[in-house]
Amino acid sequence: MTSTPTPPGLARFNVLAEQTARAALQAACAAPAWVGRLLVHRPYATVDDLYAASDAATAALTPADLAQAMAAHPPIGRPRPGDPASAREQRGMAGASAWLKAEILELNLAYQDRFGQVFLVCATGKTAGQLRDAVRERIGNTPEQEREIVRAELGKINRVRLARLVEEDLPP
Repeated sequence: MTSTPTPPGLARFNVLAEQTARAALQAACAAPAWVGRLLVHRPYATVDDLYAASDAATAALTPADLAQAMAAHPPIGRPRPGDPASAREQRGMAGASAWLKAEILELNLAYQDRFGQVFLVCATGKTAGQLRDAVRERIGNTPEQEREIVRAELGKINRVRLARLVEEDLPP
């Protein structure tokens, strides 16, 4: 029985010096607990193993860990200047009208007032209208419901970022 070789990008990630791997993971998720859990399980045989470790680490985040992770995410419609990840992930906002951008800003502020945190959603592949609708839909949630939705959205974001991390064409 032959085994499937580890994809080159994952193989490269597996052998990064710990400090370099830590920095790469922190760029994906700012929660030190998540980063630590992923580092301890290296090397990963498959990308699916890496994703499973990420999912488990995300599920284990405490409310304080979630707050640390969320602090690194800019509001929808306002990607951090010079941050290619947030600009890429929020690409759907690029063509939004000034009116729609203003509406999303207003909804973001209302969400932040209600929940005390930035509205977190996996924005990759979503249009500005879909992002607006997501805030509208979730603003009526209870804090408990929202905490679990935020955890799920963070898990999706982490997977998107890990996929980029282990792509072959990224520099070591």
